[in-house]
Amino acid sequence: MTRISLLRYSSNGIFPFLSFSAISPSASAFAIRYYSSFHCNIENVKCLDDALSLFRRMIRTQPLPSVFSFSKLLKTMVNMKHYSAVISLVRKMLKLNIPVNNFILNIVINNYCLMHRSDCGFSMLAIYLKNGIPFDVVTFSTLLRGLFAENKIKDAINLFKKLVREDICEPNDFMYSIVMNGLSKRGHTQKTFDLLRVMEQGSTKPDAYIYNIVIDALCKDRMLDAAFSLFEETKQKGIPPNFVTYGFCKLGRWEEVRTLFFEMVNLNIYPDVCTLTIVTDGLCKEGKVEDVEEVMRHMIRKGVEPNVVTYNVIIDGYCLRGQMDRARRHFDSMIGKSIKPDIVSYNILINGYCKDNKLDETMHLFHEISRNGLRPDSFTYSIILKGLFDVGRTDFAQKFFVKMQSTGLKPNLCTNLILLRGYFQNGLVEKAMSLFHELEIQRENTDIEFHNVVINGLCKNGSFDKAHVVFEKLSLIGLFPNVITYNTIINGFCLEGLLDESKNMLRKMEENGCSPNNGTYNVVLRGFLKFSKISEITTFLKEMNERGFSFDAATAKLLIHLLAENPSLLNMIPQFHSGNKK
Repeated sequence: MTRISLLRYSSNGIFPFLSFSAISPSASAFAIRYYSSFHCNIENVKCLDDALSLFRRMIRTQPLPSVFSFSKLLKTMVNMKHYSAVISLVRKMLKLNIPVNNFILNIVINNYCLMHRSDCGFSMLAIYLKNGIPFDVVTFSTLLRGLFAENKIKDAINLFKKLVREDICEPNDFMYSIVMNGLSKRGHTQKTFDLLRVMEQGSTKPDAYIYNIVIDALCKDRMLDAAFSLFEETKQKGIPPNFVTYGFCKLGRWEEVRTLFFEMVNLNIYPDVCTLTIVTDGLCKEGKVEDVEEVMRHMIRKGVEPNVVTYNVIIDGYCLRGQMDRARRHFDSMIGKSIKPDIVSYNILINGYCKDNKLDETMHLFHEISRNGLRPDSFTYSIILKGLFDVGRTDFAQKFFVKMQSTGLKPNLCTNLILLRGYFQNGLVEKAMSLFHELEIQRENTDIEFHNVVINGLCKNGSFDKAHVVFEKLSLIGLFPNVITYNTIINGFCLEGLLDESKNMLRKMEENGCSPNNGTYNVVLRGFLKFSKISEITTFLKEMNERGFSFDAATAKLLIHLLAENPSLLNMIPQFHSGNKK
């Protein structure tokens, strides 16, 4: 009888393969059908029940399917985010003495880490030792990534040092990138930079991706000169400038960006559409939309076609500048090139029209969304609601909100803030407070910004007492006032002529660990100026100047008016011409 060897392992024990030496043609065909049947079944797994059902069939099959088939099924389940189920199945495999390899064990460790249980991931190392399976770089890279995800920075650094120092596992570029990413994203820029220098001295040299991590970290930490110097180093080492260089976009280094872009072109390195979008986004946010047009024309000539995201960035750039005709022209141009606008495209253009108070164009676009097979989202409705409130069309705004709810969309924090601001802005205080109390009962919004809107709305509508009650309740519901909250309530005191209370609130603010800003001092000073409190003004100006705060336009106007009526006051305030705004 011919023996069929269905399973053999490669030297690293990861990828089993079929061996057909000394196998008859019929047995060979059987083996292929056997392997293919499970492979096809795994491809058809669409949900957890499918996966569990297939697993039960696999463990009952004789001979057992290959380790590769089991690992493929487990990987499919990971992609479906059934982490606990994957761990449960592997435990069953171990209990039934079904062979596992380091690929399967790495999957389990990755699952534990995705569940933020890196401690359980480390416990799996005992199974490697028990089964004589060697650890590999993937094992420890996964554990390192898990530690960083749980913000266990010290543990991650200690593990990495131990791996290198005790020669347990030689880090590759992937492991280095995990450690550098983990450090940089948590603000350890210097450690990231130091590790780069260590890597440069070792056998594994950093590539463009690694340098990008460090350059990006330096940019975020506003160490621009160091970032640019490191970039220059990469060029000297023969690493071509690619999309990694565009960390400078984030911080407005547009001359460098322009130089780098054309340097890439001169080297016949053409950024892909993703890079093009990054650059256009940065340029548009800086108001340099014309430069974007030039970059786009250049890239199109080189065969890099912009996609819907690129067009959205450019349309948004023109909307930010209030150039709605140009924004619409690019929107139509996108459609003309058979690039279908998405809901983001419509939201950007609708937002631009709303800010320009062009509600007819806004509503025309809104109705066009459904005609083009798209569905308005919460953001779409929120933008239009704000636009309607801004022009005082409160009745239509309320009907529009009802329409939003009828579609099944639930208002989020942004929508509720717009409703509250809109009601207060148009004097509908009872309507605003009704919504506020309704949301309080539902505990839908516990954000301080939400309460800031209510306090500010009540103050502006002459209901300071009610605003003060809302302010006093903040601590009872576990919220801490921020500088905007304090500035609003202090301004309320000043408008009511309660200047001593405003000064007391300023001191209380500092006692509670909230530092006053330039706006705080201007609010209090304007209160003193309105009521011509000369002695308080001179004392307060001195304090304001010592803290480095300066007048804003509204304060300066009141001060000039008071000086015109009391010229002698100028000699009492030598700080009038000084002060650096913070």
